[in-house]
Amino acid sequence: MTEQAIATALACLIAHLLADFVFQTNAMVAAKRKPGVLLLHGAIVFGLTTLALGGSLIPAALLALAHIAIDALKTYAVPERQRDRLWPYLSDQIAHLITIVALVHYAPDAFASGIWADHSSALIPPALFIAGLVTATLAGGPAVGGLMLTHKAQAQPDGLENAGRMIGLLERALIFLMVMIGEPAGIGFLIAAKSILRFDTVKKNQKISEYVIIGTLASFGWALIAAFVTKAAMNSF
Repeated sequence: MTEQAIATALACLIAHLLADFVFQTNAMVAAKRKPGVLLLHGAIVFGLTTLALGGSLIPAALLALAHIAIDALKTYAVPERQRDRLWPYLSDQIAHLITIVALVHYAPDAFASGIWADHSSALIPPALFIAGLVTATLAGGPAVGGLMLTHKAQAQPDGLENAGRMIGLLERALIFLMVMIGEPAGIGFLIAAKSILRFDTVKKNQKISEYVIIGTLASFGWALIAAFVTKAAMNSF
């Protein structure tokens, strides 16, 4: 794959990650059955992809249309009780990645025709870092949540609202940064600290204990995979 094709793929990937996990609010996700909300999300994808590609309108429009079609299929075809589980989430994200690969095959020089073309060599490493960070942190939340959804009702620990989500986000961010700076041993201290802080909660209830352990391992595993893949990709440039 040429450098320009890699730059095109990364630009589209970052636009997708930002559109799905930064600029898409929980309220938008909940209201996506409304055509206006779905189209608004598609418009955000189009705008971010156009910006990331440096002004290549046609590739950005094609990707936005594909994004809307995939999200519409998930929204209207998947039963509501299943929509937040792991398999619809992963299927949705894989489908988006396939459309990005298809676009790169169709228009590998989309980035080269934009205003950022002369800076591709300098932009690829930070783009890889940003893509990896968002994948490890924000994209990991729905994945872990979907995995734990069937156990949530019977083993959800009491605590602050959305505290578990924030803890997961922070721990995945710390794991990602530790791997990126070459200090993965620090992850052991993170595990120990979480175990100590959760000890009084989980020792009283086996279901809660198992819920926390499974969720923690899933969260750590997701972050570690994203971090090591990102580091390997950055080391290749």
